[in-house]
Amino acid sequence: MSSHTYSHEVLLAYLAEQLPSERMATIEQSLRDSEPLRRVLAALARERDQGGFTVGEVWRRERLSCPTRSQLGSFLLGALDEGPQEYVRFHLETVGCRVCGANLEDLQQATAAAPEKQRRRRKYFDSSAGYLRRDS
Repeated sequence: MSSHTYSHEVLLAYLAEQLPSERMATIEQSLRDSEPLRRVLAALARERDQGGFTVGEVWRRERLSCPTRSQLGSFLLGALDEGPQEYVRFHLETVGCRVCGANLEDLQQATAAAPEKQRRRRKYFDSSAGYLRRDS
């Protein structure tokens, strides 16, 4: 592939790991095959790291379009209003934000482990309460 296959915006999103994993893998393979593309990417990385502060750059770096972890938790519980629920779904499924996808997966794992944690807490409480009652 030539270095003109990907726009600068796509390559910057690649550098920020903001693309779906399939797209990241495709670009990575293109980088392996194309020295000109590697040079373009290196130039973009240098330019990005020199402290340019365009609105788009700040937006991407600070992940301003990403929902908060709390919003992702509410999404997982189905507790968001319709508009925000649709936006989070769009952000995860259409945009394919890897950071938010990882956050959501972490929340799902924590939710799945919650019954075991509650059982363990109850067991500790019951054993402690019994211990305290014996001393009274």
